[in-house]
Amino acid sequence: MVAQYASDAGNGESAFNDVDQCLRALEDLDSLFLRASRNDGETSVKSMKAKIGTALNALDSLLQTVPSEVLNKGKAIADAYRQADEEEEAETFDPEIKELESIL
Repeated sequence: MVAQYASDAGNGESAFNDVDQCLRALEDLDSLFLRASRNDGETSVKSMKAKIGTALNALDSLLQTVPSEVLNKGKAIADAYRQADEEEEAETFDPEIKELESIL
């Protein structure tokens, strides 16, 4: 969807290239994880970090193609979810609430 917003703003080619690059890096990372789980000696933490860096750079580039008003709305929504999660976590760690939950 992010690429679609960028495309609507005239940055489609760049956005879709960034999406492709990110997906390729994630697929390569997945392959490295699989090979590492099979004790393949050719995999390394360094190569995994490189793939993660490539994916993050592509995501950063993609986000820069999105119109600022759309990006700001997305950030506001993400912040609201984070705040709700933090409040929920705070309640979960409250010993009194845990005690009440155990009684129920």
